[in-house]
Amino acid sequence: MNVTLSPDLEQIVNRRLATGLNHSVGEVIREALRLLQEQDQLLELRLEELRREINLGLAQLRNGEGIPGEQVFEELKQMGEQYRRYGFQEKI
Repeated sequence: MNVTLSPDLEQIVNRRLATGLNHSVGEVIREALRLLQEQDQLLELRLEELRREINLGLAQLRNGEGIPGEQVFEELKQMGEQYRRYGFQEKI
């Protein structure tokens, strides 16, 4: 298998070899692929969790357990004011 890397990626590989973090290009690629696989697995777990939360929320709405939109926006507005009071500048 041949792999062509951009100059930036090749520099990363060379830096890892120069510092002794990895002993071969193949080792760098294998580690990168393991990390990519781990990242994909974490993403899938998070998506499953979000789907469960969405389904729970939809079930709560069907059971009449929802919160009126005006109340939600008022609570968000209050949270934003608290954040700004404590020095956070981002808009919420």
